[in-house]
Amino acid sequence: MDITYRTITEVNNYIKLILDNNSHLNLIYLKGEISNFKNHSRGHLYFTLKDENSRLSAVMFASNVKHLNFEPKDGDNVLVRGRISAYPQAGTYQIYVDDMQLDGLGNLYIEFEKLKEKLFKEGLFSDEHKKMIPKYPEKIGVVTAPTGAAVRDIMSTIKRRYPLCEVILFPSLVQGGEAAPNIVKQIEVADNYNLDLLIVGRGGGSIEDLWAFNEEIVARAIYNAHTPIISAVGHEPDFTIADFVADLRAPTPTGAAEMAVPTITDINALIKQLKLRSENAIKQVVNTNYITLKNLKNSFILKNPMSLYEIKEQKLDQVIDSLNHNINNILSMNNHRLEICYGDLRLYNPSFLINEKVNYLNSYKVSLNNIIDKMIMNSNHRFEYIINSLKLVNPLNILSKGYSLVKIDDKVIKSVKDIKINDEVNIKLYEGEIKAKVMEVNDGK
Repeated sequence: MDITYRTITEVNNYIKLILDNNSHLNLIYLKGEISNFKNHSRGHLYFTLKDENSRLSAVMFASNVKHLNFEPKDGDNVLVRGRISAYPQAGTYQIYVDDMQLDGLGNLYIEFEKLKEKLFKEGLFSDEHKKMIPKYPEKIGVVTAPTGAAVRDIMSTIKRRYPLCEVILFPSLVQGGEAAPNIVKQIEVADNYNLDLLIVGRGGGSIEDLWAFNEEIVARAIYNAHTPIISAVGHEPDFTIADFVADLRAPTPTGAAEMAVPTITDINALIKQLKLRSENAIKQVVNTNYITLKNLKNSFILKNPMSLYEIKEQKLDQVIDSLNHNINNILSMNNHRLEICYGDLRLYNPSFLINEKVNYLNSYKVSLNNIIDKMIMNSNHRFEYIINSLKLVNPLNILSKGYSLVKIDDKVIKSVKDIKINDEVNIKLYEGEIKAKVMEVNDGK
């Protein structure tokens, strides 16, 4: 039997392939204690996750590390999300961590990730559903707490940057068990105010403080709103479900106000730019029209206006000549046809037509007489045939041979049973009749 020896690399790569294609390991949530923590100079984190009985190598790359809201260290109890795969070069398997939170926030974080994944699959985060943020809004709504730094920062920033804009506050609870329904209600109210833009948010805080903006009803209210919405929840590292659903995410409430409106300086610069462009456009139009006017003034036609009519006169002569030529051709053709008509004998001598019709009539008369004679002859032949046929069946022809016909009261006697003695009978002969009285009856037996 042939034996195939595999390389270590082949085995390790095969094991990695198995792990990478295992759906249970592609997305996994683990909790454990950090040990052997190492922060690499390139920003990657290498550590071990352990519990009472086991340990697992872990790595978190710099692209994910930048989203951490705490500084990991040995001894921290953490909740991680990631995928299990192999590291073929070392012949080990490990977890590649995508996100990590301190274990104190574990349950909320798991709920956050589950809702995030659900809404992502439904398409609520898709860019194709994002509405455009108007560049120069005239009316902006703000859904936030009526007191606190967030509303002050938003109001003062908009007033300072773009005082032409009207700002309407829709006060709402932003923390606690009643906050989410209250935020939804205010978003729905604001959506009927014909606003150009709506800012929804609050200042920073813990994940528990910001949790109202991670509620599914708030996410769906933002998604269903017709008004473009900027989310402004917490500070730069804080991300909520509302941030993913909103049409634009601002890192802070102040940042939302800055994104919502331009500055007076920007507008003045734009006005100056538009003014300059308008002046240049007007100058270009004036210069173009001046050149056109100058060319017209120096044109040959304006200096020699009669030359325009000379061309028209020539064209008129050509048209008249063409019309005369066509008229002459038509007259010539009609004259030729008229001569042909005059030359026709039937038109020149109408009596010829009468004679021709008379000849036709005579010819028809002869033909008709022949037909009538033939019909009479045929009728006579048929009549004679019928007469002869009748003669053959005529009973009088029998009488001419010496037979007679005996009748009593116009009833023909066929048997002696039809007659008795003393009956008067009529005897029909070929010529004449005899009346007789029966003296004797003999039946011939």
